[in-house]
This record gives sequence, C-alpha cells and structure tokens, in this order.
Amino acid sequence: MSGEKSPIITLTPSPTLDRTYFVKGLIEGGVNRAHDVNEELAGKGINVSRALELAEISAPGVVPIGNADPAVLERTGSTSFLSPIWVDGTLRVSTTIVEDNGPTTKVNENPRPLRQADWDEVVNLTLKLLRENEAEWLVVAGAHPKVVETGELIDLIPLLEKAEAMSVKVVLDTSGDPLRHWARAGVATIMKPNGEELASCVGSTLNTLQDVVDAARELNTWGVDCVLASLGVDGMLAVTKTHAVHGFTPPVRVINTVGAGDSTVAGFLSAVTLNKTDDPELFGVGFDIAKGVREAVRWGGAKVQQPTSGLKSIANLPIGVVLEQPDLSASLREPAEFQR
Repeated sequence: MSGEKSPIITLTPSPTLDRTYFVKGLIEGGVNRAHDVNEELAGKGINVSRALELAEISAPGVVPIGNADPAVLERTGSTSFLSPIWVDGTLRVSTTIVEDNGPTTKVNENPRPLRQADWDEVVNLTLKLLRENEAEWLVVAGAHPKVVETGELIDLIPLLEKAEAMSVKVVLDTSGDPLRHWARAGVATIMKPNGEELASCVGSTLNTLQDVVDAARELNTWGVDCVLASLGVDGMLAVTKTHAVHGFTPPVRVINTVGAGDSTVAGFLSAVTLNKTDDPELFGVGFDIAKGVREAVRWGGAKVQQPTSGLKSIANLPIGVVLEQPDLSASLREPAEFQR
C-alpha cells in the first residue's frame, strides 16, 4: 500500500482507548476476576481504517488524541495508518466486559471537549489528505465532542461542504442527537444507523422490514442517498429512493458485538471501492449497494466471532446472502422500539 493513493479517508472526532475484560460467570455487584484483558486504540473511524487494511485498502485515519499518552499509537500498533492531531488532555476510555457464553456489557466515557482551534486543525488535515489522495470517500464516524469555547457540538458543515466540492462521497456514522441533526440536514451520502437509532431518528417502532424501509426513506427525503440499516440478527437493509436490498449471513457464534457496525462499513466500502461503476443510475446512487451489502454482512459476521473490538481477520468470512427484492412484510426477529 506504500506510495499508493488512498480511496478512503476516515475521521474519528472522539477516539477512545478500548479496554476489554473477559470473565467467566459474571457476578453483578460482586468482585470478578478477568481471565484476559485486551487494549486497543479505537473509535468508529479508526476501526474502519484498521479493518480496510486487512483487504489491502489504504484508508488513513485522522484523529485528535490527548497528549497525556504520547506512546499510545506505537503501543496499540496504530502508527501505520493514523494521522494524529495532538491535543491537551487524556484519551477517553471505553470499558467492555465480555462474559463467556453471555452478553457483552460496554461503558463509554463521554467525548473529551475540543478547543475550536484543535477542531479547525482536524478539519484542515482531513481536507489535506482528501486532496493529496484524490480520495472518493470520507468516513466520519463515532461520537461528536463539544467545543470548549461554546459548549456546542462540533460543526461538520465546513468540512462536508468542501468535501462535496471535491466530489467526495461522505459516510456518516454516529448516534443520538448528532444522528438526528445530520440526518435532517441531509449532508451525507450514506448514513449507517442501527435499528434502535433509526427508530429514534424518525420516531417510530420498527417491527418489519417494511417499517425499516419506510423509516429509511424518510432519511432519503432529507437528502441521505443511501441508508445502511444495521439490524443485528436480521442482517442489513440498504435503502435508496429506488431500491431496498437485504443482506444477511447464516447464524454465527457471537463472542463480542463491539465494533461490528464499523466492520460492516469497512466491508461495504471495500466492495464498492473494488467494484466501481460508470453507471450513475445504478441503484439510484451510482455505486453497487448489493455487492456492498454482501461484504458488509460478511465482515460484520466475522467480527462478532472475534474477541477484540476491532476486526482482526477477514479469513474464513461467512456466506453473505443478498436479496434485491426481499419480502418486506417479514417480521424482524429483533424489533427496534422507539424510546420516547
């Protein structure tokens, strides 16, 4: 990959140091001893960049990182693909507890606030990498920090307007208030909510695939070209104004679900990057969402079988099934409730 231009640039506005504890027979409210502990530099964009390296697709990642831990890039094996902006302070920590043959519990610290000058530097570096690489895609993923001086969330508009002027397609993956705000702003080519996030965004419970399509089409009307709805055991539904494509894998053994959504984004982009099209009308968006969804669910299926928060291998990927005309009346095995 050295010396080659990178088709994808990622930005993680609020990276995290992921610590995963593996325990047997978790005792709630009691003392537990981990039989293994893993530490990774993570955050959605970082996870996407690291996963794409497995497919030999260069995707440099921009990250603002607290300078209290200057050795973190080298210690976590992240120097080869990350471009850091060093800021005052510490990295936030995310703690994951994986119970053998049980559920995964995750506790995330809130994003560290950024000074406006630091965020401006992050934006400028991201635009520089987009220009230098003549990149086709920008992935902005993860939680959004607040600006120290104003107390408001970071503003993506200066970055996204300049990316649009360069004909860069934007994948935006976030949650909560930022998801609702930027979905309604219609500034992204692709957004990737999970079922609960999509239900919250449009204010309705999702019980069937048709419900998911209806909710996603609302985002389409706001200006989001393609919605990748990540539905857990129900797979993924990619929805444009003209098409709805359903992808899933056979059942797999789930070890750790953390980072699965990031792996699906990486899988999707690996496919559309390697299968470019000259047809601007393909699926109504100009890229092959069917091939993208197939790889998305395969990579996501591989990730949940691995213990780390980041995807470590794409060997022995599960089979991906894609239906371009799915039965939209089918009920979701995991309905997504709108939480008022």
